[in-house]
Amino acid sequence: MTRESAQRLVQGFLHEEGTPPSPGINPQGFGGLNAGGASLYFEWLEDTQALKCSALVYRFREPPRPGVIEGFQAEEREGTDAGGGTVDYERENRGLYLARTYTRMPTERAFAKEMRRLMKASVKWNSQVLDRVASRVFHPEELESKDTSR
Repeated sequence: MTRESAQRLVQGFLHEEGTPPSPGINPQGFGGLNAGGASLYFEWLEDTQALKCSALVYRFREPPRPGVIEGFQAEEREGTDAGGGTVDYERENRGLYLARTYTRMPTERAFAKEMRRLMKASVKWNSQVLDRVASRVFHPEELESKDTSR
């Protein structure tokens, strides 16, 4: 994949989503959009010639407590639908994302479908998985008592 092909791919998706004309990826290698309650970010990775696409699940105000990120990774391992992405925590901005990285050029149609799936999953992770992980990490005794009452 080249930067130019990645830029065209992102531009096509943004256009399809009804955004005003955009360069897709700016000169610094970043782009994004907010739609349907989701925030989607694009980053061109020059060193690996790859396009990283990240849908925001949650932005922490403070660094997350021990076990929180691991709780999200456990959800992913257990098969919670991550929209084709993987759990990605970015320390610089304290953002928790579902991310996909493309090293080969997908079709525009496949890319659009995959981005919509990733965005939909990020909204679900924010509204459902976040609470489940918080309960698991901060109140495991409550979960244990619920399990024994069955």
